[in-house]
Amino acid sequence: MKYSDLLADWLVDAGYTTCFFLAGGNIMHILESCSRKMKMVPVVHEVAAGIAVEYFNETKKNERAFALVTAGPGLTNIITAMSGAYLESRELLVIGGQVKTADLNDGTLRQNGIQEIDGVALAKPVCVLSTLMKDVLPQDQFIAMAKAGSTGRKGPVFIELPLDIQARNVDETLFNTKTPPTAPTVTSIAKSDLEKLAAQIKQAKRPVILIGGGVDRATAASIAFEKLGVPVTTTWNGADRISADTQNYFGRPNTWGMRYSNLVMQQADLLIALGTRLGMQQTGFNWQEFVPVGKVVQVDCDKAELEKGHPVVAWPICGDANEVLRYLASADLGEHAEWLDYCRVIKKEIPMVEEGNTTGEGFISPYHFVQKLSMLCEKNDVIIPCSSGSAFTSMMQVFELKQGQLMVTNKGLASMGYGLSGAIGAAIAANGRRTILVEGDGGFSQNIQEIGTAAANKLNLKIFIYDDNGYASIRMTQSNYFGGRYVGCDGETGLGLPHWAKLFSAWDVPCMNLKPGFETDTAFKEAFAKQGPAAFIVPVDPKQTYFPKITSRVTESGSMASNPLHRMSPDLDDALYVKVAKYLI
Repeated sequence: MKYSDLLADWLVDAGYTTCFFLAGGNIMHILESCSRKMKMVPVVHEVAAGIAVEYFNETKKNERAFALVTAGPGLTNIITAMSGAYLESRELLVIGGQVKTADLNDGTLRQNGIQEIDGVALAKPVCVLSTLMKDVLPQDQFIAMAKAGSTGRKGPVFIELPLDIQARNVDETLFNTKTPPTAPTVTSIAKSDLEKLAAQIKQAKRPVILIGGGVDRATAASIAFEKLGVPVTTTWNGADRISADTQNYFGRPNTWGMRYSNLVMQQADLLIALGTRLGMQQTGFNWQEFVPVGKVVQVDCDKAELEKGHPVVAWPICGDANEVLRYLASADLGEHAEWLDYCRVIKKEIPMVEEGNTTGEGFISPYHFVQKLSMLCEKNDVIIPCSSGSAFTSMMQVFELKQGQLMVTNKGLASMGYGLSGAIGAAIAANGRRTILVEGDGGFSQNIQEIGTAAANKLNLKIFIYDDNGYASIRMTQSNYFGGRYVGCDGETGLGLPHWAKLFSAWDVPCMNLKPGFETDTAFKEAFAKQGPAAFIVPVDPKQTYFPKITSRVTESGSMASNPLHRMSPDLDDALYVKVAKYLI
């Protein structure tokens, strides 16, 4: 039996149902074998395969996808996707082709075989496992490698598979071993520590729980959050763990977060951070003033994250955040009605869409757009708010998730171009559920070739593009810090962007230009509800401002100094600030 046929069988046995790939000579055997066993989704560029796999795995409950790429450029093209999954601690299996073992160079040559490059070395820094299979392996060893990134702190796995190993004839009876691999375990937390944590929350005057992406969706779905009796906030990766209408939900604090949510969290006397690494985007660059009037308890499965030194953590707990949340849900956390009432005052006084942003005539405010889109979306929709730029931040500041909606993004790498590929993976996993992508024109242009993938697969994908003639975030930076010396950020400075209607027509994808008041337009509603791919162009003012935000300034020494999370710009009126920030004054 051909070894690649065995590998395909083993992958199916391990739960892999879908393969995103770009064909190449050095994967011809494993590609043919997998095509007989699972759903195959071809893409135009390998980076799309990796991103689609990450988002597929985040969206699908009981199935897994992997990426299959050829040697050389196949591997180098997918490195960006592997990097993003690594930073977000997400599962991503990449099987890469390689030249025949006889053609592998011995390290003294730059290249021996055709398309040969040391993929293992390139992938290693962004993988939990990166390995070259120089010989055939039995089933249990291969699956243990393939799933090395699916437990504990998750991450990408890269397996390089030489062409002759794929094609080798083997006796399947000698290689089919059913011994299950030993899965790494997350440190179990002592019951005494769980009891101590519950007691601290009970004793606290102003506790807040911050739910991160390390809390899985299944655990979150099993929790009656309102019964916790304390304010609950989420990181961006944990956004869909709780619905916006939950009585004790108080938003998504972040450097680009909801102002009211930042104010709630910053006034806590005890913050319980569950399954979040508390990176600088979460704490603000001014991490020294993160939760300035309280202490932080951080629960994370990676000891290194607990010991990195920022922010200051009073009690680091190495273990499974899901275990902690389940325990807290059954514990007596005390009575915090007065604190909850004050959090509701903050939320009421600080509108989700603040006045003060500039939007020119005929354009649509991105904040009002997101507010309307949020209302129009249904509880079964999958939401993909790209990964960087103004489209991303306006979505994360304003969009209100309903129970049952999924939201997937990759903010760690914060790469432009993630949106469409991620939405394709999510849409295929969603199996007909409407998937909604919001992305800026600059970011979308980086992977426009995958419109064809969406069209060929007839995905129920609705694409909203902020059309503001370029890179809004870069333009804003050049305006704020360099006196408006614009370089490569729009059409006037040499950036070439497509004519959207002509672009989508190349794949016969309907494209509609939106106008203010679009939410009441019958043609829009029909297109938004209709099955299949469709694009909607949102006219955004190139001079649009994006507030509130954390501002930084260049000091005399040339370094940057940032405000803490509770001091977003523009400043609140003094009387209002006194009302909503009384524990910070």
